[in-house]
Amino acid sequence: MMSSDRSSKTILVAGGAGFVGSHLCDALLAQGHSVICLDSFQTGSRRNVQALDNHPRFSLVEADICESFDPRVHIDQIYNLACPASPPHYQADPVRTMMTSVLGTGNLLHLAERHGAQFLQASTSEVYGDPQQHPQREDYWGNVNCTGPRACYDEGKRAAETLCFDMLRADRVDARVVRIFNTYGPRMSPDDGRIVSNLIVQALRGAPLTIYGSGEQTRSFCYVSDLVSGLIALMNVNPNPGMPVNIGNPGEFTIAELADLVLEMTGSASKLVYRPLPVDDPQRRRPDITRAKELLGWEPRLPLHEGLAMTIPYFAELLRRKPLKGSGRAQASGTAAAAAPA
Repeated sequence: MMSSDRSSKTILVAGGAGFVGSHLCDALLAQGHSVICLDSFQTGSRRNVQALDNHPRFSLVEADICESFDPRVHIDQIYNLACPASPPHYQADPVRTMMTSVLGTGNLLHLAERHGAQFLQASTSEVYGDPQQHPQREDYWGNVNCTGPRACYDEGKRAAETLCFDMLRADRVDARVVRIFNTYGPRMSPDDGRIVSNLIVQALRGAPLTIYGSGEQTRSFCYVSDLVSGLIALMNVNPNPGMPVNIGNPGEFTIAELADLVLEMTGSASKLVYRPLPVDDPQRRRPDITRAKELLGWEPRLPLHEGLAMTIPYFAELLRRKPLKGSGRAQASGTAAAAAPA
């Protein structure tokens, strides 16, 4: 198992045209690395990386990680963010979601092995399911319904973690695993059904804000730039932690509190409407980030109101350019994982 210690690296970002992946590409290029963005465009958007079209150290490859892929250049690091991350998207084709997490991750791990590349797997707080431990620590085994409608994502990510740690224990790949908690920011898809994007779009359109359940369920929201800095820190920390690491913002808000903040910051007069909670939707979600602080020296910087102040104008501009059909009706689960966000 080898890894390059050159200061300038060639880095593959799978899912690089997604919400989180595109921000990661930007950050890696800013550090002087060469970036290969690999995306199937199942949920990623060319618009997210359009500004990089003429960058001399950026290349875009349309491919599915479930198929074999050889970049024909030496790869130093691989970030795997290639999987739909919002419930409406990953439930639209659950078999494909599961295979992306298992077969796709396996393919990229074998690519990392051939190149002696470091590997970072974007896992998710969804591996904790509807947790009975609060806040959630990495040593918690979770409370997941392995046959429910969310299992294609939850269990797929758990299986991907298993692959990574098996390859690490066999000294075949320098694999690291990050468990990403709810993340938000510019480049989120406005119709992906995640709670932050859904509430902002509804408020800006003057549509009723949809609250699933009582609104008392909680989430912890991390701004995308904070998440990206955590991903890069975990990829480059020495030695390999050999264990998963939570990355998220431990500030905890009820969904009702988030809706009130969105209304206040958008100046919207929208009303709240309540709908039944989706099956297996977690009641509470908050990361314990002690491990990230101790191993990576990482913790988030931006509080929710500051992050929303940079996110709302992005959606306002999208709506100004092209009003969205039916965006106010998209299901808004309380869950937003990333990761990564493909």
